[in-house]
Amino acid sequence: MTEATDPSAQLEPMPEDWRRALAVVAHPDDLEYGCAAAIAGWVDGGREVAYLLATRGEAGIDTLSPAECAPLREREQRASAAVVGVSTVEFLDHRDGAIEYGTALRRDIAAAIRRHRPELVITLNHRDTWGGTHWNTPDHRAVGRATLDAAADAGNRWIFPELVEEQGLEPWNGVRWVAVAGSTSPTHAVDATPGLERSVESLLAHRTYIEVLTDEDPEAYCRAFLLGNAEESGRRFGGRPAVTFELFPR
Repeated sequence: MTEATDPSAQLEPMPEDWRRALAVVAHPDDLEYGCAAAIAGWVDGGREVAYLLATRGEAGIDTLSPAECAPLREREQRASAAVVGVSTVEFLDHRDGAIEYGTALRRDIAAAIRRHRPELVITLNHRDTWGGTHWNTPDHRAVGRATLDAAADAGNRWIFPELVEEQGLEPWNGVRWVAVAGSTSPTHAVDATPGLERSVESLLAHRTYIEVLTDEDPEAYCRAFLLGNAEESGRRFGGRPAVTFELFPR
């Protein structure tokens, strides 16, 4: 049984010999539910992390129209990123809830990879389910898979030649890994301890969204979710609270 499929196998530490990362997800709050504690620790260590979101989360709150919701969720995302030290947050304006996997999405993500020139690209669970029990959303699947593909697209000048011709974005072959957060087949982990409290604050910055998800106190909800996940993941990482990733070398 491989490490990726053995639920008792100890996880390897994430690589540390990199300087720049780009995190690509579908919605505001995806990173905060998934890996903000790891990002906080990386930024503390002097690494650069930028966020790229495919949508503005405009379809996420039933009581708000998309026109009202989008700017609110964008503000909450920028505030959330600032908590963990991330100042670069970009949005692609694909349609929330109806993101289509295809060349347009791959091109947009490849362009961002060429702009930011990361060594590490981070995304969210791209598989059909969460652990075989809960169906994953089409947006998560589309963005995760497109990100895995775009990491290669970014280095090939002939797949999207218009990126050079129209935007002056030369190919970038420097992506060394794509790390998938929220995977049920993790291979690596990061000690969440230094960034765990800030990850709670970062998720709590999405207060408007969280208040429609739960009747619980928002802070209690965020704390229970994140600390519970970190503690559970830590059982495979020497007992330390952990954020896990499935790492795909490039």
